Amino acid sequence: MHWLFGDQLGPHFLTPGPDGPHRDTPLVMIESRAVFRRRRFHRAKAHLVLSAMRHRAAELGERVRYVRAKTYREGLREAAGDRPVTVHHPTSRAALGLVRSLDRVTVLPARGFLVPLEEFRDWAESREGLRQETFYRWVRREHGLLMAGGEPEGGRWNHDHDNREPPPRGAAGLGLPAPYRPREDEIDEEVRRDLDRWERDGEVSFVGRDGPRRFPATRREALTALRRFLGHRFADFGPYEDAMLAGDPEMSHSLLSSSLNLGLLDPLECVERAESAWREGEAPLNSAEGFIRQIAGWREYVWQLYWYFGEEYRRRNALGHHEPLPGWFLGLDADAVTARCLSEVLGQVRDTGWTAHIPRLMVLGNFALQRGWDPAAVTDWFHRCFVDGYDWVMLPNVIGMSQYADGGRMVTKPYVCGGSYLNRMSDFCGPCAYRPTRRTGEEACPYTTGYWTFLHRHRSRFEGNHRMAQAVRGMDRLGDLAEVRRLEAGREGPP
Repeated sequence: MHWLFGDQLGPHFLTPGPDGPHRDTPLVMIESRAVFRRRRFHRAKAHLVLSAMRHRAAELGERVRYVRAKTYREGLREAAGDRPVTVHHPTSRAALGLVRSLDRVTVLPARGFLVPLEEFRDWAESREGLRQETFYRWVRREHGLLMAGGEPEGGRWNHDHDNREPPPRGAAGLGLPAPYRPREDEIDEEVRRDLDRWERDGEVSFVGRDGPRRFPATRREALTALRRFLGHRFADFGPYEDAMLAGDPEMSHSLLSSSLNLGLLDPLECVERAESAWREGEAPLNSAEGFIRQIAGWREYVWQLYWYFGEEYRRRNALGHHEPLPGWFLGLDADAVTARCLSEVLGQVRDTGWTAHIPRLMVLGNFALQRGWDPAAVTDWFHRCFVDGYDWVMLPNVIGMSQYADGGRMVTKPYVCGGSYLNRMSDFCGPCAYRPTRRTGEEACPYTTGYWTFLHRHRSRFEGNHRMAQAVRGMDRLGDLAEVRRLEAGREGPP
């Protein structure tokens, strides 16, 4: 019998071979309600995961035993009894620990990623640093992605310089065709009834709003979403990767992360189809490189570091941040927030369980970093509140990148900024009650006051950082720094 976890839903998890199940091997899937009892997940995330699992079970038909149980352990005992079970390497340390603790369960190599874990470890231990750019170039060479004669297409590995355009001035949106939207069916109706009943009975409690479902729950839906992105939105992806518009949260993003992380899509097919679209003249090179970098570079890098850094990484807190997350943030109470950027982005998370990577990093994560919120709690929040959030996804992304809690092991500088950057890269600031350049007074931007307070708090750490030293020196030229710090210290409640 072969066990499929709820994020192993694509056909590549059933491909026969020396490290895969036989074509006729019976399957088991286990739906454990205990997962939702332990923590308060976003309702849309719970819906998507359960819908995807139940859709996959319906596709597999009589071959699969679909068990609903209190725990995975109980469910496996009911389904398999004393029979031997195989399972592909799970995506979390907790799940891996569980399957390794069970008798007669054999763990097969991981699938759904580009580089075997052992190969990454060999690569990592052969060099002094673990910079993402070096890893990305290695993956590109190994898989021949956007390569010509051993060199990168276009003569450059990195097209970030072309992919940092602010949004078009005065535009409410990019004017692109809408991303693919699935249609709910009777399985979604059943999931919603179950979630409603569990909440009424007090078994679980969710945060955020649910539905209609916005993200693919089947392989067919995921492939349709991929085709629509590549055919209608891909060409504009690169230039506006880092831009934000209040009225167009999807911009030109693919919205494929949840499909990849559920295992509905394989990363190799996504990057190969993107390269083919570029070669056929359907998108510029900077868009193709930017999209491939997100998957073959960043996503793969995060997966590998999750396992390479070990469990101790979870406890990293190099900046000594211990403030608890406030109730309005935990509850996604966007209406309580005055700062327009934070209100808009928090509202996107509340309503959909998703927002793009730059709002996550430079609006949500930046705010948490400036306020000194506990990085483990921030990581947990991102895990619970995003439809594409998993332990392996959020631990390196939040601890290492967003909150700089590893002290620079993953990135060379903290991703922290004041209101001026947000004003340049978005249309949030125009109607806002705060002014991005104001440091004091009633109109002082909380991101600007938070930025200078953060730098002052950690001056000794960053004055020797070559990417931060100039900003630290700039702080010395502020004649109102004491007032800025008093204003920031006196803030109470949502900004």
